[in-house]
Amino acid sequence: MTAVIETTGLTKTYGAVRALDGLSLSIPRGGIYGVLGPNGAGKSTLFRILLGLIRPTGGEVRVLGQHAGDPAVMRRIGSMIETPRFPPYMTARQVLQWLALAHGSKDAAIDAWLDRVGLTEAANRRVRGFSVGMLQRLGVAAALMTKPDLVILDEPTSGMDPPGIQEMRALIRSLADDDGVTIILASHQLLEVQRVCDRVAIFNRGKLAAEGKVSELTAAGERLRLSATPLARIMGVLGDKATLDGDAVLAAVPRAEGPALLRALIEQGVDIDEARWVGADLESVFMAETGPARTPAQVREALHAG
Repeated sequence: MTAVIETTGLTKTYGAVRALDGLSLSIPRGGIYGVLGPNGAGKSTLFRILLGLIRPTGGEVRVLGQHAGDPAVMRRIGSMIETPRFPPYMTARQVLQWLALAHGSKDAAIDAWLDRVGLTEAANRRVRGFSVGMLQRLGVAAALMTKPDLVILDEPTSGMDPPGIQEMRALIRSLADDDGVTIILASHQLLEVQRVCDRVAIFNRGKLAAEGKVSELTAAGERLRLSATPLARIMGVLGDKATLDGDAVLAAVPRAEGPALLRALIEQGVDIDEARWVGADLESVFMAETGPARTPAQVREALHAG
């Protein structure tokens, strides 16, 4: 599996603060890779190092096989970090023409990219009147129009309504599947990340807390959900492996033990209406990896801080 980004013991300090603390990470070529973490986890620091905007304090980092910041490598990368800002007096088309000229791109297919991000009707409007969602769309077009091999997108759906989020999700997925672009995506919308990403890395306090395929990370929290009566008898059989979920019970048992468990419950006189396997969502995995003591409200607050 070829890596587009490799870090080994990557460290970045600001005085006594360790923004990155010995981060070792390998991001494979192709697909969509999510980078998650609460505020201050080190995501933005990593992106700035990858783009050559800041230098690490220690460790090694390679981007597309070369040192981060190499001009030849930077021409193969597109990025949108935080909310994009453009000259307010320019139209959307003029912004892309200006950026294409600065990048030295003679074949940027500007109109095609405006259409692909849903800005064709706003192409000749000055950006001073654009909503946050429209600025995000223009920022994504700017990141993509030079046909990069690698794109880093920080909160690409910020400020968008549900239809806009769905359109952006489809665009990002098509870039990976149809255009062969490797996408690195940071987002606070964990449900969207779960829907669109192939793999994710979860950062916590500058370190890598978890990494892997989304399907594997969520499957690790898989439970057998039992709609059955009486609940007290089920709880007695399962002991500390049982958790109440409304009027049902979640059993923390491996799939291989499922049939034996159902037989044991039936032998104990339990009436089973439904038994089905349910996976953990990405928010549950995130909570477990960034601090078990946090409540869901605290996690959401940490995600949206700053």
